[in-house]
Amino acid sequence: MANDIENVAGSNLKPLSELLMQDATLQLALAILIIGIITIVLLSRKISSWIDTKKIRYFRPYVTKFAKNIMLPLFATVLIVSVTVYIQAFELFDSQTAIDAANAGSELTPREIFAKILHTFVILVIGYTIASLIPIILSNNEARKMEKYDYQEWIHMRGFSDDKQDLFHQLFEWAPPKHGPSEMSEDDYQEKLKNSEGKNFLENYYTSKGVPIGSFKQIKSKTFEMWKKSEREKYKKYFNDCTSGNNETGQVLRIGVFPEEIYTISLWREQKRISNFEPIIPGARPPGWTERQGQNTPKSFKQMIPLIIVLGIIVGIAAWWEVDLVVVATASGGLAIGIGFALQETMQNYFAYLSIKKDKIFVEGDRIKLDNGYVGIVNMITPRVTYVKHGLNESVAIIPTRQLIAATIVNYSKDIAFVPAMVEVGASYLNDPEEVTSVLMKVGQRAMNEITDVQGRHLIVQVKCPYRNQHKPSCGCDTNILVDLDQPRVRVTNFNSSSIDFSVWVFVRDYGSQFKVKSDMRIMIIKEFKKHNITIPWPIQTEYRSNVDDELKKLEDTESVRKKTLKEYGTGDLNSSESHSEDSS
Repeated sequence: MANDIENVAGSNLKPLSELLMQDATLQLALAILIIGIITIVLLSRKISSWIDTKKIRYFRPYVTKFAKNIMLPLFATVLIVSVTVYIQAFELFDSQTAIDAANAGSELTPREIFAKILHTFVILVIGYTIASLIPIILSNNEARKMEKYDYQEWIHMRGFSDDKQDLFHQLFEWAPPKHGPSEMSEDDYQEKLKNSEGKNFLENYYTSKGVPIGSFKQIKSKTFEMWKKSEREKYKKYFNDCTSGNNETGQVLRIGVFPEEIYTISLWREQKRISNFEPIIPGARPPGWTERQGQNTPKSFKQMIPLIIVLGIIVGIAAWWEVDLVVVATASGGLAIGIGFALQETMQNYFAYLSIKKDKIFVEGDRIKLDNGYVGIVNMITPRVTYVKHGLNESVAIIPTRQLIAATIVNYSKDIAFVPAMVEVGASYLNDPEEVTSVLMKVGQRAMNEITDVQGRHLIVQVKCPYRNQHKPSCGCDTNILVDLDQPRVRVTNFNSSSIDFSVWVFVRDYGSQFKVKSDMRIMIIKEFKKHNITIPWPIQTEYRSNVDDELKKLEDTESVRKKTLKEYGTGDLNSSESHSEDSS
C-alpha cells in the first residue's frame, strides 16, 4: 500500500516523512499549524455567529457576508506567517538530521518540501477566499441591478402605496401631450388643461386600451438617491416594528436566529417585488418563510462557482505535487460510471427537475392536465417526484419528475392565464332568436362589470377595467391582456327538438374563476329571460292547443321591451343593432 501511494504521489514526501519521524521540533511545528487552522476555523465561526446577532447584518447584508468570509483567510495567513517565522527563528532545517536528509539525493530538500506545504496551505486559503467572495460580489451586483429595476417600476406605478408625502410628485411633474386622447374631444381636452382639477383628471386618465397619457419630467436632481433613501427609511421602520413588538405577532421578533424571523433589507426588497410592491407587514409571515420559498429552487451558476474553483485548485495542487492524475482520473471515472448506473433514474429525475425549473415549463400553482386526463394544480416539484393536487382536493397525483419531460402536458396557466367561461341555454322556438341573442349580450356585459371576487376584483378580464370609468385605480382585470378580446360572444349552436340552443361566453382571469362566473351568469339569464318573457323549454313534451294564441298575445305585449334591448345591445355582430333599427323603422 505504501508503495502504491508513493507511485501515485511521487517521492516528494519521502524525505519529509523521514525528517518528521526523527525531528520532534518539526513535528511540533506541524502540529501547531494543524491545531491553529482548526482553531481559527472554530473562532471564525464564533465571530460569524456573533455578527449575525448585530443590527448591521440586516441593514448591510452583503458587507457583513464579505467580512465574515474574509476573516478565515486573514487568520490563516497570520498563522502560516507565524509558523514560517518560528521555523526560521529556531533553524529547524539546520540540524544534522536535516542536513543528512538534504544529502540523501532527493529532488527536493526537506526545507523545500516543508515550504511547499506552507505554500499549499496559502493557495488553499486564497482559493477558498476567492470561491467564497465571488458569489457575494455577484449577488451584490445583481441586487444593485434589481434596485434600479424597482426604481423604474416605482416611476411606472407613479409611486408606491407606502410612500410618504406623495414622494413621486415631489420629484416628478406630469407633462401633458400636445393632443388629447382619441376618446376625448380636443376642446374638452384643452379646457381641462386650464385648471389643476382638470390636469389631475388627465394625469389619471387611461385610454380604452388602458394606457395613460402624457409623460413625467424630473423637477429635482438625484431622484434615484432620494428614492433609495426613502426605501431605506421604510425598511428601518419595518425593522424597528419587528424588534419593538409593534407587529402582527405582538411580540418582539429576534435577530440572528434560525429560522429567520426578520427579513434583511435584501430579502425585504425581494418580498416587496413579489407582492407587486405592496407594503410588507411586520410579522405577517411565519419564521423562515423566505428560506422555505427557495428550498426547491435549483442552484444558479453563481452558486456553483465556489465548487468549480475549489475543484480546479485541488487538481492544480495535485499536479504540483506530481500526483499521477491519470491514475486518479481512471479510478474516479470507473467509480463514477458504477454510481451512474446505480443512480440512473435518480439522475434522470434530477436533470428533468432542473429543466422544468430553468425553462419554467410549469411552476408551483399552475393548473395542468396530464396524459391520462388528470387535471390538477402543481403543488410541489422536487428532484425526485412532482405532486399534482386535484382541483377539488379529491386526490394527489405523485409522478416521477422525469416522466413529465417526455409527457404531453396541457398547461392552463402558462403565459396567457385566462380561459373561456361558456354557458349554454335553450330558448323556445316562439321567441325571435335575434332578440334572445341581444338579451344574452346584455347578460354578458353585465357579467363583465358586476361579477367580482370577495376583494372586489373583476373575475372577467377586459381591455379596460370598469373602475377606470369611475376614475379609480384598476383592480387588475386588465393588466395581463396580451391580445384583443372580442367579448361577450353569443352564438346559436343548435336546433334542438324542443328549443333553439344558444351559448354565451366570456374570458375569465384563471381556470378556477370560471365556476363562479358561470353560476352568476345562469342566475342573470333566468332573471333577464323572465323580464323579457323568453321561455326556457321544460324537459317535457308540451302539447299546444288553443293556448298558442294566448302565448303569442303575451309576446306581443312585451315586444317593445325586447326590441329596445335588441336595439341597445345588438346580437354581438358589427352593425347588427343598426340594421335592426332600420328594419324597425
